[in-house]
Amino acid sequence: MKKKFFFLCLFASGTTCSFNLFAEVRLPAIIGSHMVLQQKSDIKLWGWCEPGEKIKVKTDWDTTTCTTIALSNAKWTVQLKTPAAGGPYKIIINGDNTIVLEDVMIGEVWICSGQSNMEMNINWGLNYPEDVANAINKSIRFFHIPRLTADYPQEDTKARWVVCNPGDMKRFSAVGYFFGNKLQQDLNVPVGLINASWGGTPAEVWTPKESVDNDSALKKAAAQLSPATGWPVTPAGATYNAMIYPVTNYKIAGALWYQGEANVGTYSTYQFLLTTMIAAWRKAFQKDFTFYLVQIAPYAGYGKDNCKSALFREAQTKVLSYPNTGMVVISDLVNDINDNPGILFTRKLLVQEL
Repeated sequence: MKKKFFFLCLFASGTTCSFNLFAEVRLPAIIGSHMVLQQKSDIKLWGWCEPGEKIKVKTDWDTTTCTTIALSNAKWTVQLKTPAAGGPYKIIINGDNTIVLEDVMIGEVWICSGQSNMEMNINWGLNYPEDVANAINKSIRFFHIPRLTADYPQEDTKARWVVCNPGDMKRFSAVGYFFGNKLQQDLNVPVGLINASWGGTPAEVWTPKESVDNDSALKKAAAQLSPATGWPVTPAGATYNAMIYPVTNYKIAGALWYQGEANVGTYSTYQFLLTTMIAAWRKAFQKDFTFYLVQIAPYAGYGKDNCKSALFREAQTKVLSYPNTGMVVISDLVNDINDNPGILFTRKLLVQEL
């Protein structure tokens, strides 16, 4: 009885303010200040608010105000055209409340994904002190998605856009940073990098579950996977649902993929698996974007039956028959095949080969 009385008093004394929070215009994490939007594209901005609420979006690169009405499911979406690379810009979103997005750049957006080779950052012990010191660049932005899994596709994630600085650069994918830095220098445009990677993960977890389960060969191969240390047996689609799907409304230029060690034992299905994943990603992003992969390096640690890794590299090579794909070969960078493949990359890989 006391609990009921307390609740009624709390409600009467001001919880209406808390309930009103649900009516406020809200944005997914990927849409925020300091973000980079894909240049010369039809992009989406979206979020949640009260059903039937009128939403107005105004950018300072255009004189047009876009207007939409939230659907009955409390979701809203607007489409905008972006100009050539530039910025910084401001975006104002008006509903029952106002959101102002500051320091928005327009340029090239890439998603960087895979296992430890992509996840590896300077803090793992990589010796690039000069690069760290020089990592102050307002034209490079990071969006680092944390390790997450989900049984079903998620609409949002937990991350935020940050301007490139030495501290965040050291925590970001080293491969992703060097790729983005080279791209920014060569094209002289802002670059947005989305990092969605997790060491030890097989490609199956980055592929929609139905794409794996609906094919008997892929489903059988997935059942044969041996989990890496610290990586439990996880259903297909687990990281796709939590780390890729939440940003699929966001327009990108392409994807950089560095993965493979976890699938060496199932090399015979990898070509089909990866092209299936690429097709699913392109469908979700609604764009036939460029997909670059890095061929795994020779490594003695794959076991006595080392021909499996050679056959796996052959499967990766065959992926190139799939449209709009490219591959970086790093066999020439390996001085010691007994070295862990997780550290077999250098600036040469990103600066000269890609």
